Amino acid sequence: MASKKHYILTSLTLGIIAASSALLIGASNMLTKNKIAENEQNKINSGIAAIFGDSAKILKENTIENDDYKYVNYFYHIGSEDKEVGTIYRTTGSNMYGKVSLLIGFSLENEFVSLSIITNEQTYASTLKDNYIDLLNKGERELDDVSCGATYGAKLVRDMVNEAKQADLDKVWNK
Repeated sequence: MASKKHYILTSLTLGIIAASSALLIGASNMLTKNKIAENEQNKINSGIAAIFGDSAKILKENTIENDDYKYVNYFYHIGSEDKEVGTIYRTTGSNMYGKVSLLIGFSLENEFVSLSIITNEQTYASTLKDNYIDLLNKGERELDDVSCGATYGAKLVRDMVNEAKQADLDKVWNK
């Protein structure tokens, strides 16, 4: 009989711990979800400014719901000083080393302008940024030159840029 009491007491204790943990996780989510969304929007806004300048503004935005694209999921048609300047594609991809989300900008002539990082959860995130993304943005590295110490991350970024370029050629924002 004492052993049954012990099992019941242990089960109740573990149940209370699990319920308390669930409540704490739910409360944490409620408290932080708006701030997380706000921070992501701030990264997007600063990324747009980094690609097309401080006066850049969103003229049109929309999700891309097309199964032809693995990484591209959103676009921003960008204007500056009351004229169109280009398009930015928001991409998200992952590999065995983590997730990457980027803003990739193209001029009206479908030329790559620059990219901005929204999230970089790669194992070698700083190596990817310093040895590939930053150099790519400065024009000091070719897109296909992915050997940088974070080769799998660089290949992912390259594939995301190429797919965004194809989406820009497809003019998904006109559809």
